[in-house]
This record gives sequence, structure tokens and C-alpha cells, in this order.
Amino acid sequence: MFIDSHCHLDKLDYEQLHNGIDDVIEKARQANVNELLSVGVTLDSFPNMLEMIKPYDNVHASCGVHPLDVESDFALDVLHEYAKHPKVVAIGETGLDYHYQPETAQLQQLRFEQQTELAVELNKPLIIHTRNAREDTLSILRNGDAQRCGGVIHCFTEDLPFAEAAMELGFYISISGIVTFKQAIELKEVVKALPLERLLIETDSPYLAPIPHRGKQNQPAYVVEVAAYIAQLKSVSLSEIGQKTSENFRDLFLR
Repeated sequence: MFIDSHCHLDKLDYEQLHNGIDDVIEKARQANVNELLSVGVTLDSFPNMLEMIKPYDNVHASCGVHPLDVESDFALDVLHEYAKHPKVVAIGETGLDYHYQPETAQLQQLRFEQQTELAVELNKPLIIHTRNAREDTLSILRNGDAQRCGGVIHCFTEDLPFAEAAMELGFYISISGIVTFKQAIELKEVVKALPLERLLIETDSPYLAPIPHRGKQNQPAYVVEVAAYIAQLKSVSLSEIGQKTSENFRDLFLR
């Protein structure tokens, strides 16, 4: 059994590729992917995403504001209310991205700090996006006492020292289809060094489809390809990756 720890179900192509969310979930089930976490990126889009997944006990939600969406409408009291919903198991996707939007760095930091504070208050883990912002990301997590709520560095593409610093704060490291890309040489070495006890797998669908699906829209069923590649890198069985990452998911999000 496998769990896709990070997907955006409200962003999949339901006109040409999938016949509704039922179809996506069934395709995942046929691939032995039996649980999903659908991740929010703006407050505006959260209610529709939540309505979409409400009927499915095996689909969880997070709510938050992505660092590339910090200029979208934001109200802390609204986020607080959304975060209390029983299907919401995490705060985020939040964090910092200085690669695409360095001009909004100050606002990104504020929103990240606010969401970290809320996660600690509600004792719900954080889902972190970080790019070209290693020092500031770790600083905000440390200063915000994020070790009290824990969380995950999603779609990990950083170096091993960053991973080790995050794990010292009690965070997990989530690996996406990027690890299967030929040019992801450093990431492959990081994955070899990561302890299974701190590992999660994800698709980040509809983005970053793993080989052999690269160039197509990603979907939760493809998380098995990520797991299989990690199993090969770490010289363990596919079933062990599935079992351990599923245990880690439940320890973090369903505690």
C-alpha cells in the first residue's frame, strides 16, 4: 500500500484525462495507492477543494497559502477557521520561494511566520515549500518553535545538510518524481542517505510526473513510480518503501 502525501486534486484535468475525482481515486486504488493528501495553496480555492474531497474518507486536506500566492486574498481568521475542519490534517503549503518571486520575499516571510504560528497553536504539522531560501526557511521554523508541531519539507530538492537540519526539527523529507529525472544527481545521493524513518513520497500532481510519465500530467497513481525508484536507490524492497512511508504519513498527519 502507498500514500500520496502531496497532490493538488482540484488542479487535475477533469475535461480530457479524468472522468471526475472518482476516476482519479479509482486509478490510484488500482495502483495500490489507497490514501491521498490534497494540498491547499490559497484561501480562495480551499472551499471548492474541500467540497470536492468531502465524500472520501481516504482523502485528507491541508489549508494554507503558497509562497507564490502570497498576494492572493488572506485573512488569518479565515485560515484559522478552515484549519479547524476535521478533514484538515496540516497547515500549508507555505514556505519561501526566492527563485520565482524574490520581489515578494518580505510578504512571503510574514505569511510563513503566521502559518507557522497557527500550526503550533493547533498542533497540526506544516507542509513546507522552499526554493533558494534555505537559511530563511530554517530560521523561521526555528524561531517559530515549529519543532512543536513538526511537518514535512515537500518536493525536496535541497542538499543533505538542509535535510539534516530539518530532521533535527522533527520534520520529514518528501520525495517527488524529480528523483527519477536524469539530471537530479545530487538528489539521488541525498535520498540514499536519508533514513527511512523520515521519508515520505508524493506526486505533487498535476506537476512533475516521474519517468516514464514525464511530459504528461501527473496523478496520484504515479506515486508508485517514485516509490519504486527510491527502493532501487536504497536497495530495499518496494513493499518496504510503501509500508514505511505509509507509517510515517500516519505518524505525522494522523496522530
